[in-house]
Amino acid sequence: MSNEDAEALAIARRLIAEKKDSADGYQQSASKFAIYPQDKGLEYLSLGLASEAGEVAGKVKKIIRDKNGILSDEDKQALAAELGDVLWYVAMLAQDMGVKLSYVFNKNIDKLQVRMDNNTIGGSGDNR
Repeated sequence: MSNEDAEALAIARRLIAEKKDSADGYQQSASKFAIYPQDKGLEYLSLGLASEAGEVAGKVKKIIRDKNGILSDEDKQALAAELGDVLWYVAMLAQDMGVKLSYVFNKNIDKLQVRMDNNTIGGSGDNR
């Protein structure tokens, strides 16, 4: 790992550690809006996540089609709102599995760092 990569990883870890309470606090606060059949949490939350991600994709598609891919302030606000919905489903899905959102953040940074170290940040497949 280069010094630059090591420094970037250290910064990412520090930021996650500093924001851990924010991530886990968001997850806890967001859970008060979790109104769905608890015995079907995995299914409900997974489908909701896919649905909301599809809404993000649909908005981006229309921006490409109708606006040559140029984002207006209104587009950014609309996308941010949809991303908030995606985040809610991610947080609730993690909670349903008994996992803190800060853990998900850290594991993702770890995975990305391994990929960068192995020069596999591009490409496809889960195990690269």
